[in-house]
Amino acid sequence: MADNPNQIQISSDPVKARYDKLNILKEMGRNPFEETTSDRDTMCADISERFEELENKTVCIAGRVMSKRGKGKVTFLDVHDKSGKMQVFAKRDDLGDDEYAILKRWDIGDIVEVKGFVFKTQMGEISIHAEKVKLLSKSLQPLPEKYHGLTNTDLRYRQRYTDLIMNPEVKDTFIKRSQIISSIRRFLDEQGFMEVETPMLVANAGGAAARPFFTHFNALDEDLKLRISLELYLKRLIVGGLEKVYEIGRVFRNEGVDTRHNPEFTLMELYQAYTDYHGMMDLTEKLYRHVAQEVLGTTTITYNGVEMDLGKPFERITMLDAVKKYSGVDFNEINSDDEAKAVAKEKGVEFENHHKKGDILNLFFEEFAEEHMIQPTFVMDHPIEISPLTKKKPEDPNYVERFEFFMNGWEMANAYSELNDPIDQRERFKAQEELLAAGDEEANTTDEDFLNALEIGMAPTGGIGYGIDRMVMLLTDSPAIRDVLLFPTMKSLDK
Repeated sequence: MADNPNQIQISSDPVKARYDKLNILKEMGRNPFEETTSDRDTMCADISERFEELENKTVCIAGRVMSKRGKGKVTFLDVHDKSGKMQVFAKRDDLGDDEYAILKRWDIGDIVEVKGFVFKTQMGEISIHAEKVKLLSKSLQPLPEKYHGLTNTDLRYRQRYTDLIMNPEVKDTFIKRSQIISSIRRFLDEQGFMEVETPMLVANAGGAAARPFFTHFNALDEDLKLRISLELYLKRLIVGGLEKVYEIGRVFRNEGVDTRHNPEFTLMELYQAYTDYHGMMDLTEKLYRHVAQEVLGTTTITYNGVEMDLGKPFERITMLDAVKKYSGVDFNEINSDDEAKAVAKEKGVEFENHHKKGDILNLFFEEFAEEHMIQPTFVMDHPIEISPLTKKKPEDPNYVERFEFFMNGWEMANAYSELNDPIDQRERFKAQEELLAAGDEEANTTDEDFLNALEIGMAPTGGIGYGIDRMVMLLTDSPAIRDVLLFPTMKSLDK
């Protein structure tokens, strides 16, 4: 064996010191990065939960060293794995002089393996009495100081790996996120839905009012867009007879970043033949209750100190009634676009020249009513001007069979009785093209293949899109969308 590691000089610079220790190990023929696997057979949490069964039995754990204390011939370590932590009791007499000297040089953050028997210390703490130890990977950058943790928000998002190590509650949030998505899948699978995948790179990024990202496909020398929605391809599958389909996937919108918006986010859309937007309301109530009960154990949730009850029937209100209730303006009494613009000026609601009465009704809802939608609420029957893919209400063709689902003043889902009339759909696309020509970058463009699919024939269908990230925010009491995205979009540090 090479020189005793206790006799090697280590730099006082914390980063260089770690490199010095690595070089010593390499000189000793003990390069930790050459380790390829571990004999781990037990998780840390299992030892605590099954102590009576495992006491005095030999186990092998592996994880990250998160604390180290002791002196002389005895060292205590806290080793963390994904399940929790376990104290390790290490004695020089058990490990031998050389192995103990190497262990003494371990740093906070090192990945290690420990074999030994389970026991309780004199202080009553469940621990492993180390009989054999191995360094599996050397940490070459110091972790943040234990008691202050990683508190810089910008750094937490940029270095999520460090955030997960230092802040257990962050790991808990993302474990819950995974559980929420799994629960959604179980619910929909039990309802007879089929999970599918549709293209992300598309020629026509339709299905929502949003500005797309553009890219170029060199092989075909074609400009493409990143999808902003899942809708048009999923409805093609309804045409094909799949009847109940859903997709959970990333969509991309070239828009701003704030506490509820990230340019790439997770959307779930589902479509069901032979139902309408009322069927989507019923499904949404059942879905949210199922997920909350299964993941949280309750249908009453609290977000930012506000309690919301998913166990009660969700409120249903038309957009017209919501605007009348919270702004005092009855749009049933407004008979023209000019009258709507005059009322908007009177109430201080900003609008654009191309906006019509329906657009202004929606602006009034956003200005006066949206913030009051705290408890689970379906806001129904939107104006046709903002709903180019939705069936008209038979009794009033100025409005459509659409709802948005709100909680905490946030839009959580958007649903339609899907427009399946190809003649009407072509006219709606034409109106969208005119808006695009007038400078509306969020307007849809005509999708001829989708129109062809509708001409083949689509059954009456209900469809809905859910913002998965906002759902996770509410169910984990997370203040910002970045807190539920493992790697949120961040401005480059080079800018």
